[in-house]
This record gives sequence, structure tokens and C-alpha cells, in this order.
Amino acid sequence: MLTMALYNTYDPKRLHEAHLRAIARAGPIAYAYGFHLALVGFPFEGRPIDVAEEISGHTTIGEGGRYLLELAEGNRFHLLDFPRRGFPPQFGTPVATTRKPGAEKEITPLELAERAVRGESFLLLIGLGRHGLPKEIFKLARYHMDVTGRRVSLETCTAIGAIPVRISTLMEALKWRTGKGTRRGY
Repeated sequence: MLTMALYNTYDPKRLHEAHLRAIARAGPIAYAYGFHLALVGFPFEGRPIDVAEEISGHTTIGEGGRYLLELAEGNRFHLLDFPRRGFPPQFGTPVATTRKPGAEKEITPLELAERAVRGESFLLLIGLGRHGLPKEIFKLARYHMDVTGRRVSLETCTAIGAIPVRISTLMEALKWRTGKGTRRGY
């Protein structure tokens, strides 16, 4: 299982337009590339389906939130609190996405894809806010990954698109090499 997790560093007490736009943009990407979508530290109450319905009522992105709703209906949309001691283990190994990975914790997109093809689960953390992920999350994450491989800083919504595309493309290529690939139309 691969989960793209938007980590809220804007405002944990109030919902902002930036929250809604980022979530609405992440829904179709997660859906299209077979990822789960998790929100970490967002000021939502209720079940994931209720939150998906609320967000869908405020957006035209992703066919009016259709893909976010489909993620929720398929149990692929999750609401998580800020971690106190760690992330729930069912989401797999936490990976901080960054252009400045620590040398001792770095994992490349190819290494991650190879391990995901073998069945490992990963929680890919994306900082949503001006300063990205907090320092304590870099310490908590087992791995750090630079999706560009070139230490290029990406705007948040660009990263939301680039990370699943890169990982799923690598995974598909690895599956083709072993004869287990599928034709996905891209």
C-alpha cells in the first residue's frame, strides 16, 4: 500500500482555502495512480466519507470532488492526528519527501518502487505549508526521499503530482521487466 499524506503545517485549528485546494488536487492524483490519501493534522471532524463530501461540495477540481469521494468509499481516504510517537503502522514506513534528504536516511524513488513492488507499504509525507515538513517529522521518518533526484525544490501541488507519477511509473517499469506488468494506458 502506498499512501500520499498531506501534513498540515498551515493552521491546525482553522480550515483555510489552501487546505481545500490542496486536498481537492490530491484526490484525483491519488485515485489515478492507485495511492491512498491521508490528511495529517487537519481540523476536520467526522468520518472520512463525511469530510470527502464536505470538500467535494466546495470544489470543481476532480469532477467536483468525485475522485476524493471514490477514495473515501473505497476506504482509501484517511484522517490522521499529528503523530505523538509515530504514525499508525498499517500505513507502512514513513518517508519524508524533501529536496534535502539526510545522507543516512536517503531512499531513492527507484529503491522505494522496488520495495513497493515486493509488497512493502510506505507513507509518503508531503508538507503542506510555507516551510514544508517540521524538523521532528524528519527525525521520525525512517527515510527521506528527493523525488527529483536533483535536489530541486517543488511547489507543494507540483510535488503532489510528481511523487505518485514517478513512483507508479517506476513500479510499472519494474513489473514489465519481470513480466508482471499491466497495460494502464499511459
